[in-house]
Amino acid sequence: MNHFEYRDGALCAEDVPLDDIAAATGTPFYCYATATLERHYRVFADAFSGVPATVLYSLKSNANLAVVRTFARLGAGADVVSAGELHRAVAAGVPGRRIVFSGVGKSREEMAYALDAGILQFNVESLDEIEALDAVAVSQARRAQVALRINPDVDARTHEKITTGVRANKFGIARDLAGEAAARVAASSALELVGLAVHIGSQLTELAPFEAAFARLAALTRALRAEGHAIERLDLGGGLGIRYRDENPPLPDVYAEMVKRETAGLGCELLLEPGRMIVGNAGVLVTRVLYVKEASERRFVIVDAAMNDLLRPALYDAYHAIEPVREPAPGAAYAPVDVVGPVCETGDTFALDRPLPPVSPGDLLVFRSAGAYGAVMASTYNARPLVPEVLVNGDRFAVVRRRPDFDEMAALESLPDWLADAPARARGAA
Repeated sequence: MNHFEYRDGALCAEDVPLDDIAAATGTPFYCYATATLERHYRVFADAFSGVPATVLYSLKSNANLAVVRTFARLGAGADVVSAGELHRAVAAGVPGRRIVFSGVGKSREEMAYALDAGILQFNVESLDEIEALDAVAVSQARRAQVALRINPDVDARTHEKITTGVRANKFGIARDLAGEAAARVAASSALELVGLAVHIGSQLTELAPFEAAFARLAALTRALRAEGHAIERLDLGGGLGIRYRDENPPLPDVYAEMVKRETAGLGCELLLEPGRMIVGNAGVLVTRVLYVKEASERRFVIVDAAMNDLLRPALYDAYHAIEPVREPAPGAAYAPVDVVGPVCETGDTFALDRPLPPVSPGDLLVFRSAGAYGAVMASTYNARPLVPEVLVNGDRFAVVRRRPDFDEMAALESLPDWLADAPARARGAA
Protein backbone atom coordinates (compact mmCIF):
# COMPACT_ATOMS: atom_id res chain seq x y z
CA MET A 1 0.00 0.00 0.00
CA ASN A 2 1.38 3.41 -0.96
CA HIS A 3 -1.25 5.75 0.61
CA PHE A 4 -1.91 7.68 -2.63
CA GLU A 5 -5.54 7.03 -3.50
CA TYR A 6 -8.51 8.72 -5.13
CA ARG A 7 -11.13 10.02 -2.71
CA ASP A 8 -14.25 11.77 -3.97
CA GLY A 9 -12.57 12.21 -7.32
CA ALA A 10 -9.32 13.72 -6.00
CA LEU A 11 -5.98 11.96 -5.65
CA CYS A 12 -4.87 12.25 -2.03
CA ALA A 13 -1.65 11.68 -0.12
CA GLU A 14 -2.97 9.99 2.99
CA ASP A 15 -5.79 12.38 3.98
CA VAL A 16 -4.60 15.44 2.04
CA PRO A 17 -5.78 16.18 -1.53
CA LEU A 18 -2.80 16.81 -3.76
CA ASP A 19 -4.53 19.75 -5.40
CA ASP A 20 -4.68 21.44 -1.97
CA ILE A 21 -0.91 21.12 -1.70
CA ALA A 22 -0.51 22.43 -5.24
CA ALA A 23 -2.55 25.50 -4.35
CA ALA A 24 -0.28 26.14 -1.37
CA THR A 25 3.12 25.43 -2.88
CA GLY A 26 2.79 25.81 -6.62
CA THR A 27 4.00 23.19 -9.06
CA PRO A 28 5.95 21.08 -9.62
CA PHE A 29 6.57 19.53 -6.19
CA TYR A 30 7.48 16.20 -4.63
CA CYS A 31 5.18 14.71 -2.03
CA TYR A 32 5.99 11.89 0.42
CA ALA A 33 3.56 9.91 2.56
CA THR A 34 4.75 9.29 6.11
CA ALA A 35 2.46 6.27 6.46
CA THR A 36 4.13 4.59 3.50
CA LEU A 37 7.65 5.41 4.68
CA GLU A 38 6.93 3.94 8.10
CA ARG A 39 5.08 0.90 6.82
CA HIS A 40 7.75 -0.05 4.29
CA TYR A 41 10.53 0.40 6.84
CA ARG A 42 8.76 -1.76 9.42
CA VAL A 43 7.94 -4.50 6.90
CA PHE A 44 11.59 -4.69 5.88
CA ALA A 45 13.02 -4.50 9.41
CA ASP A 46 10.53 -7.02 10.82
CA ALA A 47 11.51 -9.52 8.13
CA PHE A 48 14.92 -9.79 9.81
CA SER A 49 13.65 -10.33 13.33
CA GLY A 50 15.34 -13.26 15.00
CA VAL A 51 18.81 -12.56 13.57
CA PRO A 52 21.37 -9.91 14.56
CA ALA A 53 20.65 -7.36 11.85
CA THR A 54 20.87 -3.58 11.58
CA VAL A 55 18.95 -1.61 8.94
CA LEU A 56 20.98 1.26 7.49
CA TYR A 57 18.81 3.49 5.34
CA SER A 58 20.58 4.40 2.08
CA LEU A 59 20.57 8.19 1.84
CA LYS A 60 21.49 8.25 -1.82
CA SER A 61 17.92 7.22 -2.65
CA ASN A 62 16.35 10.21 -0.87
CA ALA A 63 18.37 12.45 1.44
CA ASN A 64 15.65 14.85 2.57
CA LEU A 65 16.19 15.59 6.27
CA ALA A 66 12.56 14.94 7.19
CA VAL A 67 12.59 11.59 5.42
CA VAL A 68 15.83 10.56 7.11
CA ARG A 69 14.50 11.76 10.47
CA THR A 70 11.37 9.64 9.97
CA PHE A 71 13.52 6.53 9.65
CA ALA A 72 15.91 7.56 12.43
CA ARG A 73 12.98 7.77 14.85
CA LEU A 74 12.14 4.18 13.91
CA GLY A 75 15.69 3.09 14.80
CA ALA A 76 17.34 3.11 11.39
CA GLY A 77 21.02 3.72 10.89
CA ALA A 78 22.39 5.21 7.68
CA ASP A 79 24.45 4.19 4.68
CA VAL A 80 26.20 7.27 3.26
CA VAL A 81 28.45 7.83 0.26
CA SER A 82 29.68 11.38 0.87
CA ALA A 83 30.50 13.77 3.66
CA GLY A 84 27.39 15.73 2.73
CA GLU A 85 25.19 12.67 3.27
CA LEU A 86 26.99 11.98 6.54
CA HIS A 87 26.26 15.52 7.70
CA ARG A 88 22.60 15.07 6.79
CA ALA A 89 22.34 11.74 8.60
CA VAL A 90 23.76 13.20 11.81
CA ALA A 91 21.58 16.33 11.49
CA ALA A 92 18.53 14.08 11.14
CA GLY A 93 19.35 12.29 14.38
CA VAL A 94 21.27 9.20 13.27
CA PRO A 95 24.12 8.55 15.74
CA GLY A 96 27.57 8.10 14.25
CA ARG A 97 27.86 4.58 15.64
CA ARG A 98 24.99 3.57 13.33
CA ILE A 99 26.48 5.02 10.13
CA VAL A 100 28.48 3.18 7.46
CA PHE A 101 30.47 5.15 4.87
CA SER A 102 30.42 3.47 1.46
CA GLY A 103 31.54 4.72 -1.95
CA VAL A 104 34.39 4.15 -4.35
CA GLY A 105 35.94 7.63 -4.18
CA LYS A 106 36.14 8.88 -0.61
CA SER A 107 38.53 11.80 -0.27
CA ARG A 108 40.95 12.09 2.64
CA GLU A 109 38.99 15.10 3.85
CA GLU A 110 35.82 13.00 3.89
CA MET A 111 37.61 10.23 5.77
CA ALA A 112 38.74 12.71 8.43
CA TYR A 113 35.22 14.09 8.71
CA ALA A 114 33.80 10.59 9.16
CA LEU A 115 36.39 9.71 11.82
CA ASP A 116 35.42 12.86 13.72
CA ALA A 117 31.79 11.75 13.54
CA GLY A 118 32.63 8.38 15.10
CA ILE A 119 31.03 6.25 12.39
CA LEU A 120 30.59 2.50 12.70
CA GLN A 121 32.72 1.46 9.74
CA PHE A 122 34.22 2.34 6.38
CA ASN A 123 33.45 0.05 3.44
CA VAL A 124 36.75 0.28 1.56
CA GLU A 125 36.89 -0.45 -2.15
CA SER A 126 40.55 -0.55 -3.20
CA LEU A 127 44.06 -1.11 -1.96
CA ASP A 128 44.82 2.58 -2.48
CA GLU A 129 41.85 3.53 -0.33
CA ILE A 130 43.16 1.32 2.48
CA GLU A 131 46.47 3.17 2.38
CA ALA A 132 44.74 6.54 2.39
CA LEU A 133 42.44 5.67 5.29
CA ASP A 134 45.39 4.30 7.24
CA ALA A 135 47.29 7.57 6.79
CA VAL A 136 44.30 9.68 7.83
CA ALA A 137 43.55 7.55 10.89
CA VAL A 138 47.19 7.63 11.99
CA SER A 139 47.31 11.42 11.59
CA GLN A 140 44.27 11.73 13.85
CA ALA A 141 45.47 9.10 16.33
CA ARG A 142 42.20 7.23 15.75
CA ARG A 143 41.28 3.66 14.97
CA ALA A 144 38.89 2.95 12.12
CA GLN A 145 36.79 -0.17 11.68
CA VAL A 146 36.87 -1.46 8.13
CA ALA A 147 34.87 -3.79 5.92
CA LEU A 148 36.21 -4.83 2.54
CA ARG A 149 33.68 -4.24 -0.20
CA ILE A 150 34.03 -7.22 -2.49
CA ASN A 151 33.16 -7.28 -6.17
CA PRO A 152 31.69 -10.78 -6.49
CA ASP A 153 31.52 -10.67 -10.32
CA VAL A 154 27.79 -11.38 -10.32
CA ASP A 155 25.47 -9.96 -12.96
CA ALA A 156 22.58 -8.25 -11.18
CA ARG A 157 20.38 -8.49 -14.32
CA THR A 158 19.29 -4.91 -13.93
CA HIS A 159 19.87 -1.75 -16.00
CA GLU A 160 23.49 -1.49 -17.13
CA LYS A 161 23.88 1.93 -15.51
CA ILE A 162 22.90 0.69 -12.04
CA THR A 163 24.70 -2.65 -11.91
CA THR A 164 27.74 -2.59 -9.61
CA GLY A 165 28.88 -6.17 -9.02
CA VAL A 166 30.66 -7.36 -12.17
CA ARG A 167 34.35 -7.05 -12.96
CA ALA A 168 33.73 -4.31 -15.54
CA ASN A 169 32.25 -2.05 -12.85
CA LYS A 170 34.33 0.43 -10.84
CA PHE A 171 33.06 -0.87 -7.52
CA GLY A 172 34.63 -3.16 -4.95
CA ILE A 173 37.76 -5.24 -4.52
CA ALA A 174 38.17 -8.26 -6.78
CA ARG A 175 37.82 -11.54 -4.90
CA ASP A 176 41.32 -12.61 -5.85
CA LEU A 177 42.70 -9.48 -4.13
CA ALA A 178 40.68 -9.92 -0.94
CA GLY A 179 43.47 -11.75 0.86
CA GLU A 180 46.00 -9.02 0.09
CA ALA A 181 43.53 -6.32 1.12
CA ALA A 182 42.79 -8.09 4.40
CA ALA A 183 46.49 -8.44 5.10
CA ARG A 184 47.08 -4.73 4.51
CA VAL A 185 44.33 -3.80 6.93
CA ALA A 186 45.60 -6.28 9.51
CA ALA A 187 49.11 -4.82 9.24
CA SER A 188 47.87 -1.35 10.18
CA SER A 189 47.90 -0.12 13.75
CA ALA A 190 45.08 2.30 12.94
CA LEU A 191 42.68 0.01 11.07
CA GLU A 192 40.65 -2.95 12.26
CA LEU A 193 39.16 -5.45 9.83
CA VAL A 194 35.67 -6.28 11.06
CA GLY A 195 33.79 -7.50 8.03
CA LEU A 196 33.02 -7.84 4.36
CA ALA A 197 30.55 -5.89 2.24
CA VAL A 198 28.85 -6.39 -1.10
CA HIS A 199 26.38 -4.47 -3.23
CA ILE A 200 25.67 -5.69 -6.75
CA GLY A 201 23.22 -3.12 -8.07
CA SER A 202 19.87 -1.44 -7.78
CA GLN A 203 16.30 -2.35 -8.74
CA LEU A 204 16.84 -6.12 -8.66
CA THR A 205 13.63 -8.03 -9.24
CA GLU A 206 14.77 -11.60 -8.68
CA LEU A 207 16.63 -13.43 -5.93
CA ALA A 208 19.16 -15.43 -7.97
CA PRO A 209 21.80 -12.66 -8.31
CA PHE A 210 21.57 -11.94 -4.58
CA GLU A 211 21.95 -15.62 -3.77
CA ALA A 212 25.03 -15.95 -5.97
CA ALA A 213 26.68 -12.86 -4.47
CA PHE A 214 25.92 -13.79 -0.87
CA ALA A 215 27.13 -17.37 -1.39
CA ARG A 216 30.46 -16.04 -2.66
CA LEU A 217 30.67 -13.65 0.27
CA ALA A 218 30.01 -16.48 2.72
CA ALA A 219 32.72 -18.61 1.12
CA LEU A 220 35.18 -15.71 1.29
CA THR A 221 34.29 -15.17 4.93
CA ARG A 222 35.30 -18.74 5.72
CA ALA A 223 38.49 -18.44 3.67
CA LEU A 224 39.61 -15.23 5.40
CA ARG A 225 38.80 -16.64 8.81
CA ALA A 226 41.00 -19.60 7.97
CA GLU A 227 43.80 -17.08 7.37
CA GLY A 228 43.27 -15.64 10.84
CA HIS A 229 41.07 -12.63 10.05
CA ALA A 230 38.11 -11.89 12.31
CA ILE A 231 35.10 -11.35 10.06
CA GLU A 232 32.26 -10.36 12.37
CA ARG A 233 29.96 -8.34 10.10
CA LEU A 234 28.51 -8.83 6.65
CA ASP A 235 27.19 -5.71 4.95
CA LEU A 236 24.83 -7.04 2.28
CA GLY A 237 24.01 -3.69 0.70
CA GLY A 238 20.63 -2.93 -0.81
CA GLY A 239 19.19 -3.21 -4.29
CA LEU A 240 15.81 -4.86 -3.74
CA GLY A 241 13.52 -3.53 -6.45
CA ILE A 242 10.02 -2.07 -6.47
CA ARG A 243 7.13 -2.13 -8.91
CA TYR A 244 7.17 0.77 -11.36
CA ARG A 245 5.08 -0.91 -14.04
CA ASP A 246 4.70 -4.69 -14.20
CA GLU A 247 7.72 -5.87 -12.20
CA ASN A 248 7.19 -8.51 -9.54
CA PRO A 249 10.12 -8.14 -7.12
CA PRO A 250 10.48 -10.47 -4.13
CA LEU A 251 8.71 -9.40 -0.96
CA PRO A 252 10.96 -8.45 1.98
CA ASP A 253 10.12 -11.60 3.96
CA VAL A 254 11.08 -13.81 1.00
CA TYR A 255 14.30 -11.83 0.55
CA ALA A 256 15.05 -12.12 4.27
CA GLU A 257 14.58 -15.88 4.29
CA MET A 258 17.10 -16.18 1.46
CA VAL A 259 19.58 -13.96 3.34
CA LYS A 260 19.22 -16.03 6.49
CA ARG A 261 19.74 -19.21 4.53
CA GLU A 262 22.88 -17.98 2.72
CA THR A 263 24.48 -16.62 5.90
CA ALA A 264 23.46 -19.43 8.24
CA GLY A 265 26.20 -20.74 10.50
CA LEU A 266 28.53 -17.76 10.04
CA GLY A 267 27.55 -16.03 13.27
CA CYS A 268 27.91 -12.60 11.67
CA GLU A 269 26.01 -9.42 12.40
CA LEU A 270 24.16 -8.40 9.24
CA LEU A 271 24.05 -4.85 7.94
CA LEU A 272 21.30 -4.11 5.40
CA GLU A 273 21.05 -0.98 3.28
CA PRO A 274 17.57 -0.58 1.76
CA GLY A 275 16.78 2.64 -0.07
CA ARG A 276 14.49 2.48 -3.08
CA MET A 277 12.52 -0.39 -1.55
CA ILE A 278 11.27 1.76 1.34
CA VAL A 279 11.03 5.22 -0.28
CA GLY A 280 10.34 4.61 -3.97
CA ASN A 281 6.59 4.15 -3.82
CA ALA A 282 6.25 6.55 -0.89
CA GLY A 283 6.65 9.59 -3.13
CA VAL A 284 5.12 11.24 -6.18
CA LEU A 285 5.97 14.23 -8.35
CA VAL A 286 3.04 16.55 -9.04
CA THR A 287 3.13 18.71 -12.15
CA ARG A 288 0.76 21.00 -14.03
CA VAL A 289 -0.12 20.83 -17.72
CA LEU A 290 1.06 23.96 -19.51
CA TYR A 291 -0.02 23.21 -23.06
CA VAL A 292 -1.45 20.47 -25.22
CA LYS A 293 0.31 20.71 -28.56
CA GLU A 294 -0.99 19.03 -31.68
CA ALA A 295 1.74 18.19 -34.19
CA SER A 296 1.42 16.55 -37.56
CA GLU A 297 2.16 13.09 -36.22
CA ARG A 298 2.14 13.41 -32.45
CA ARG A 299 0.24 14.96 -29.57
CA PHE A 300 2.38 16.53 -26.85
CA VAL A 301 1.32 17.22 -23.29
CA ILE A 302 3.79 19.85 -22.08
CA VAL A 303 4.09 20.00 -18.28
CA ASP A 304 5.94 22.31 -15.90
CA ALA A 305 8.14 19.54 -14.49
CA ALA A 306 11.30 18.80 -16.44
CA MET A 307 14.23 16.43 -16.68
CA ASN A 308 16.12 18.54 -14.14
CA ASP A 309 13.36 17.75 -11.61
CA LEU A 310 13.02 14.03 -12.43
CA LEU A 311 16.05 12.75 -14.33
CA ARG A 312 15.35 9.01 -14.36
CA PRO A 313 13.39 8.84 -17.65
CA ALA A 314 16.09 10.76 -19.52
CA LEU A 315 18.97 8.94 -17.82
CA TYR A 316 17.67 5.38 -17.66
CA ASP A 317 14.63 5.37 -19.97
CA ALA A 318 12.82 4.73 -16.69
CA TYR A 319 9.07 4.24 -16.55
CA HIS A 320 6.85 6.18 -14.15
CA ALA A 321 3.09 5.75 -14.15
CA ILE A 322 1.37 9.05 -14.96
CA GLU A 323 -2.14 9.82 -13.73
CA PRO A 324 -4.38 12.87 -13.45
CA VAL A 325 -4.88 14.27 -9.98
CA ARG A 326 -8.61 14.56 -10.72
CA GLU A 327 -10.03 11.08 -11.25
CA PRO A 328 -11.05 10.46 -14.87
CA ALA A 329 -14.73 10.12 -15.57
CA PRO A 330 -16.01 6.57 -16.04
CA GLY A 331 -15.57 5.55 -19.63
CA ALA A 332 -13.10 8.36 -20.39
CA ALA A 333 -11.41 7.80 -23.75
CA TYR A 334 -7.67 7.26 -23.37
CA ALA A 335 -5.37 8.27 -26.24
CA PRO A 336 -1.59 8.08 -26.69
CA VAL A 337 0.36 11.27 -25.97
CA ASP A 338 3.99 12.25 -25.41
CA VAL A 339 4.45 13.80 -21.96
CA VAL A 340 7.34 16.27 -22.13
CA GLY A 341 8.88 19.06 -20.10
CA PRO A 342 9.91 22.63 -20.97
CA VAL A 343 13.69 22.18 -20.93
CA CYS A 344 15.49 22.78 -24.23
CA GLU A 345 16.47 19.14 -24.74
CA THR A 346 14.71 16.49 -26.78
CA GLY A 347 15.65 14.17 -23.93
CA ASP A 348 13.30 16.13 -21.68
CA THR A 349 10.66 13.48 -22.28
CA PHE A 350 8.83 11.56 -19.57
CA ALA A 351 6.76 9.22 -21.72
CA LEU A 352 6.15 8.37 -25.37
CA ASP A 353 2.78 7.20 -26.70
CA ARG A 354 1.45 6.99 -23.15
CA PRO A 355 -2.32 6.42 -23.00
CA LEU A 356 -3.91 9.24 -20.96
CA PRO A 357 -7.44 10.51 -20.58
CA PRO A 358 -8.21 13.95 -22.01
CA VAL A 359 -6.21 16.69 -20.26
CA SER A 360 -6.21 20.45 -20.61
CA PRO A 361 -3.87 23.28 -19.65
CA GLY A 362 -4.04 23.81 -15.92
CA ASP A 363 -4.76 20.18 -15.07
CA LEU A 364 -2.53 18.44 -12.53
CA LEU A 365 -0.75 15.18 -13.28
CA VAL A 366 1.17 12.93 -10.93
CA PHE A 367 4.27 10.84 -11.62
CA ARG A 368 4.07 7.75 -9.43
CA SER A 369 6.95 5.94 -7.68
CA ALA A 370 9.10 9.07 -7.53
CA GLY A 371 10.23 8.85 -3.92
CA ALA A 372 13.64 7.36 -4.78
CA TYR A 373 16.21 8.99 -7.05
CA GLY A 374 13.86 11.87 -7.78
CA ALA A 375 14.46 15.08 -5.83
CA VAL A 376 17.87 13.82 -4.73
CA MET A 377 19.11 13.78 -8.36
CA ALA A 378 17.56 17.12 -9.32
CA SER A 379 19.56 20.03 -10.70
CA THR A 380 19.08 23.68 -11.61
CA TYR A 381 19.62 23.17 -15.34
CA ASN A 382 18.15 26.03 -17.41
CA ALA A 383 18.37 28.08 -14.17
CA ARG A 384 15.24 26.32 -12.92
CA PRO A 385 14.84 26.34 -9.12
CA LEU A 386 14.85 23.08 -7.21
CA VAL A 387 11.26 22.11 -6.57
CA PRO A 388 9.69 21.88 -3.12
CA GLU A 389 9.45 18.63 -1.19
CA VAL A 390 6.37 18.08 0.95
CA LEU A 391 5.83 15.53 3.72
CA VAL A 392 2.29 14.43 4.58
CA ASN A 393 1.29 12.91 7.90
CA GLY A 394 -2.38 12.02 8.12
CA ASP A 395 -4.35 15.20 7.46
CA ARG A 396 -1.32 17.48 7.84
CA PHE A 397 1.42 18.46 5.43
CA ALA A 398 4.59 20.49 5.65
CA VAL A 399 7.02 21.86 3.09
CA VAL A 400 10.27 20.15 4.09
CA ARG A 401 12.34 21.77 1.33
CA ARG A 402 11.14 25.08 -0.07
CA ARG A 403 11.59 26.37 -3.58
CA PRO A 404 14.43 28.95 -3.70
CA ASP A 405 13.83 32.20 -5.54
CA PHE A 406 16.04 33.51 -8.33
CA ASP A 407 17.93 35.90 -6.05
CA GLU A 408 18.84 33.05 -3.68
CA MET A 409 20.11 31.01 -6.60
CA ALA A 410 22.18 33.91 -7.91
CA ALA A 411 23.55 34.63 -4.43
CA LEU A 412 25.71 31.50 -4.69
CA GLU A 413 27.68 33.21 -7.46
CA SER A 414 29.79 36.35 -7.62
CA LEU A 415 31.50 38.49 -10.22
CA PRO A 416 35.28 38.88 -10.15
CA ASP A 417 36.49 42.43 -9.63
CA TRP A 418 37.40 42.87 -13.31
CA LEU A 419 33.77 42.20 -14.29
CA ALA A 420 31.97 43.92 -11.45
CA ASP A 421 31.54 47.21 -13.33
CA ALA A 422 31.15 45.68 -16.80
CA PRO A 423 27.45 46.61 -17.14
CA ALA A 424 28.25 50.27 -16.35
CA ARG A 425 31.08 50.37 -18.93
CA ALA A 426 28.82 48.76 -21.50
CA ARG A 427 26.14 51.39 -20.97
CA GLY A 428 28.76 54.16 -21.25
CA ALA A 429 30.14 52.77 -24.49
CA ALA A 430 26.67 52.64 -25.95
